[in-house]
Amino acid sequence: MRYILLFCIVIGLGFSAIPAYAKERSDGEIYKKRMELYKNMETFTQIPWYVLAAIDQYERSIRFARSDLPKPSGLISIYFSPEKWAGIANPDRNDNRPLTITLFGGIGKDGDGDGKADRNNDLDVLYTMSDNLLKYGTDDDNIEIALWHYYKRDKAVQLITEKAKIYNTFGTIELTDQAFPLPLGYNYNYRSTWGDRRGWGGRRIHEGTDIFADYGVPVRATCYGVVEMKGWNKYGGWRIGIRDLNNTYHYFAHLSGYAKNIHVGQVVKPGMIIGGVGSTGYGPPGTSGKFPPHLHYGMYKDNGRSEWSFDPYPYLQRWEYLEKQKK
Repeated sequence: MRYILLFCIVIGLGFSAIPAYAKERSDGEIYKKRMELYKNMETFTQIPWYVLAAIDQYERSIRFARSDLPKPSGLISIYFSPEKWAGIANPDRNDNRPLTITLFGGIGKDGDGDGKADRNNDLDVLYTMSDNLLKYGTDDDNIEIALWHYYKRDKAVQLITEKAKIYNTFGTIELTDQAFPLPLGYNYNYRSTWGDRRGWGGRRIHEGTDIFADYGVPVRATCYGVVEMKGWNKYGGWRIGIRDLNNTYHYFAHLSGYAKNIHVGQVVKPGMIIGGVGSTGYGPPGTSGKFPPHLHYGMYKDNGRSEWSFDPYPYLQRWEYLEKQKK
């Protein structure tokens, strides 16, 4: 019965082992095909589609951020090393026979009923991950336990569950819009200041771009994401941190205050008001006015192992340009 259902999924998707990108599909077609894979696998395994989408997107992001992992080439970007797929003691690193893979302790599964467990086959890969989750259960708590046992990293579990929350909130994976952090109708100015020296609080570099504007000018979320942090810091004053779907952390500092009801764990979208431009920081809670009002905007990338700051200036320029083109 299981393989009858899998066969129906394969036929329904018009599945091919040829990588989707090689067929020069449009972005819209790629999102549509991915969504079909996730939802059909949910029907088969009862693992929520948005959980599968979140795992896939998490891995896609880290594969683009790291040089030690191959870049994605198919619809599904979940990566299994040859040792994990075929079994660490398996003499055939490219083994695609389900029986010998099992004998050598590999986790690779046949997801499309063709008798092969191919780690370059999107359905085989997605089913293998789903089967791994199913060993623990399909409810939220057990899925988180399964993710921890697989990744052995609390941060990975957090980022995946955040992505799942975003996808579930909007009901789609096609969430690519961005927004400039300040409304374009206000007066503001900025330049590239990432990497500049900072003296207050000890020798350090400036991990962001300063956007100068009047006190109280609205500050907006730049992406689809989840609020990970909200509160005071002696350097950044009142701050908010938002994690997006690409494992990037967006940091907003020196705020005058927060938008009503904004809270940690909240899902946000581009253009949503989250606070106002201010001059808070460089002292105990409530310190303000030690510098002109501005928004400090920083970006940090998580690659599955560590997180680092990178220059947000080119992104700000692009979002500003694209938003102007819409007017």
